[in-house]
Parts: sequence; C-alpha cells; structure tokens
Amino acid sequence: MPSVRIPSVVIALAVGAIAFATVSSGADQPPAASGPSDATTPVVASAQATANPAFKPVPDADMQRIYDEIKTPYKFGIVIKPGEGEVADCPSVFRYHDKWYMLYVSIKDKVGYETFLAESDDLLHWNKLGKIMPFAGSGWDQWQADGGIALADPNFGGTNELQTYDGKYWMSYIGGAKQGYETDPLAIGLAWTKAPDKPEPWTRFTENPVLSTEQPDVRAFEKKTLYKSNILWDKAASLGSPFVMFYNGKQEGQATERIGMAVSKDMVHWTRYGDGPVIDNGKKGISGDPEVVRLGDLWVMIYYGFLWGPVKGAFDTFACSTDLVHWTKWSGQPLISPSEPWDKTFAHKPYVVKYNGVVYHFYCAVGTQGRAIAVATSKDFRPAPTPEKTDTAP
Repeated sequence: MPSVRIPSVVIALAVGAIAFATVSSGADQPPAASGPSDATTPVVASAQATANPAFKPVPDADMQRIYDEIKTPYKFGIVIKPGEGEVADCPSVFRYHDKWYMLYVSIKDKVGYETFLAESDDLLHWNKLGKIMPFAGSGWDQWQADGGIALADPNFGGTNELQTYDGKYWMSYIGGAKQGYETDPLAIGLAWTKAPDKPEPWTRFTENPVLSTEQPDVRAFEKKTLYKSNILWDKAASLGSPFVMFYNGKQEGQATERIGMAVSKDMVHWTRYGDGPVIDNGKKGISGDPEVVRLGDLWVMIYYGFLWGPVKGAFDTFACSTDLVHWTKWSGQPLISPSEPWDKTFAHKPYVVKYNGVVYHFYCAVGTQGRAIAVATSKDFRPAPTPEKTDTAP
C-alpha cells in the first residue's frame, strides 16, 4: 500500500486571532530549532487538530512553560547496563512501598524482547531483580514480550504509584510470534500481577491481543504493526471511556510511524478512537513510545522522534493538549538528544517522573556502551570531576 501523506500545518499565533497556513509540498518537517523556543517560535498542531476548525492551539507561552518545567539538562549517565550479547530498552518507572521500580526490556543474542524488573532507592542507582515477562513458548507472542507499566498516577509530580483496577496492577506489552528485533507483525496485549515489586512472571490476559493489525477497525497508519503503548486512567471519562491508550503504529510501505489512540470501558475491550493518528510528523520517520501525564490544566505527551526533527539521530520531545485528542507539538529544542559518547547515536524512548521537585528523564541511550538505559535530571547529580594530579617532584 502506498504511503498516505498528510500535509503538516504550521499555526502562527497572534493576539486574539489564529492564522492557519498549510506548509508547501516538500516541507514535511516542523521548524528546526538550535536552541530553546521563545515567544516567536510557532507551535505546530496535530493532524487531528488541523482537521477541526474549532481547535485552538496551546499558546506559545504555555508551551514554553511546560518545556521549562520538564526539561532535564544534566545527563547523569547509564543506569541499566546490558549484559554480554544483550541490549536494554524501553524504561518505565513507578513507586511502590517507598521504593522505586523500573520495567525495562532486553534482547539476548537477537532472539526477542522479554521484560525485566529493577529497583532503586534514589532513582539514580539501580539493581536488576529478574524477569517478569518471559517468552510465551507459543502463540501470537511466542518470541516478543515488551512491557511497560499501565495506569500510573498521571499527575506530574504526584504519587508516581500504580493504580489497581479489578484488584490488579497492569502492564501493556507488544508481542510477536517471530524472533529478532521488533519483527513484524506486532500486536498489543495486557498482563497483570498483584505484586509489582516481585521478580515473578506476570499473568497474561486470556483475551490477548487486545489490539492487532487484524482487527476490522485498524487504520491506514497502523496496518503493518503496532508498537509501544501507554494506558491512562481518565477518571473523568472525558472521551466517554475511562481508559485511554496511546501507541505508535507503522503503515504498510514506507516505514513511517505515527501515534494513535484507543479507548476502553473495562480494560478488556478496546476501540480505536478517531480516523487517524493524533501525532503525525510527516511522511517519513518515527513518532513513538508516548507517555502522557497531567501538568496543571494540560495533558502533556512525551514521545520520541526520528528522521524528521531538528537534530541528527533519535530524540525526545513533547506535545500538549486540553482534551487528549487535539495536540499542539513543541517545535523548539528537544528534551533529550544525542550529546554524549554513550548516547551519540540515539537518545530516545522516554519515561519521565518528578519527585521532590526534581525531574528524572529515563531514556534508551545508544552509543559506546551499546543499547542501555540512561537518566537525565533537572538538578545536577553528576559526580564532581576528579582533579588531575600535578607532579611536583624536582
């Protein structure tokens, strides 16, 4: 199937008025920026938003305020190192009984993803505990089990705890029947536990997969495969359902990934929301691995980009919304981008938490230490450099 190109739109804000201008053919990317955005930097609306004439983009000043609130300029370094023949990927972090826990995934010898658990007292130093989502052995998810936490407290700087539904803690995961690195096709399943701090296998939901490319409501942008998901519990049920899933999907043909939505009333039966993606950054590249949090009166989606942004390599950025459906994309400096030897290739796949006034941005770093998990912070926790010794001998 040929690629479907949705023209990007630049929205310029003026006092009391909104002017819309469609970007000309060949200008598929949001404006690049070499430094932090200021009041003259235009915001960029999502594809869903530009299809709605009543949509009002989040103002530049609010976008700048969110950037200033969640930015993490201090790269602490690698916190989960892969073992021999392994890669580490896709962190998600939560608090439970006065400790911190991280779900992350790993591939050994290029077979497929499994999900693991680590713990920490301070969010900077982590101990690996063990495997919680092994290979299924057969079926649709025989060789892929890439999980991330679901139903975390959505309030940025809140409890950072997981919420229970039906007396259980939940994760969503991408599964696949083929070996390799994210080999198509992949689908989305659910798993649960009653002890999220234990390195024990979670129970796979019997009606998995809950979203797949074989379902009749699949849309063009996701017909090839489905990727990482983030499930939010919107207790106001503002979209008519309390459970909202954001995930990236890949179209057939050119390998472009965009972020879409699905909703559920019971965490079991899911329906895709809308006719297309809510985050679309053009006809090439990736927008993926969303995390959605609530910051004041705005929803904030932190996600990664590749092959369309202002920097070489993969990077993390964000978008804001008042209704979970229509999103204004940040077009300024990325939240995280390659800058160190250990993340010089990719700095992407975010999970961001705030605790005691400090923001911690976990991400997948690809560079001189392979594919690993790193963290950057809003406060500088990096050890002081060791002073060079001076030879004073005559």
